[in-house]
Amino acid sequence: MSRIGLKPIPVPDKVQIALDKSNVQVEGPKGSLNWELPDGIDATLDENFLTVQRKSELKQYKALHGLARSLIANMVAGVSEGFEKRLRVVGTGYRAEVNRENNLVLDVGYSHSVTFTPPDGITLSVEASENIDGQAHTPIIVTGIDKQLVGQVAASIRQIKKPETYKPCKGIRYDGERVRDKEGKVAG
Repeated sequence: MSRIGLKPIPVPDKVQIALDKSNVQVEGPKGSLNWELPDGIDATLDENFLTVQRKSELKQYKALHGLARSLIANMVAGVSEGFEKRLRVVGTGYRAEVNRENNLVLDVGYSHSVTFTPPDGITLSVEASENIDGQAHTPIIVTGIDKQLVGQVAASIRQIKKPETYKPCKGIRYDGERVRDKEGKVAG
């Protein structure tokens, strides 16, 4: 039994949901998203609550039941409030800025600047640098209405220069991420 799948999804007043057979269309003040329900999963809208049911007790439908409910709940949250991921660029001489074309330009220790072009629906912004323990930390904020896309863009930016484990003061990391210090080789 899926405990997540049985929970009804509250729908705020400012969000409209349209159900057309297996297609779920969610519109709100931040934009609109749609998703195709998998086979064997149905959704019904009663007043201000959306519920998700499965047609059978087969294992594959049980697995999709909670997933479908979570994805629809994320769509409702995305079009009403949006999602954001925060990253930090840490390192001496490391910089980040958003240019006129809304591309992220990173100087992170390579011989050239790295330009990252965000997909449609994603907004990137860079805040002023702050010093923490003598290191410059430049915050990057990734915002959008699609939770999966926001997380994927944040992961792609982090891949440009992952935090180093032997010198944990360098690289791009998630805000609040702890980088484990590894000890280097010791000449004996």
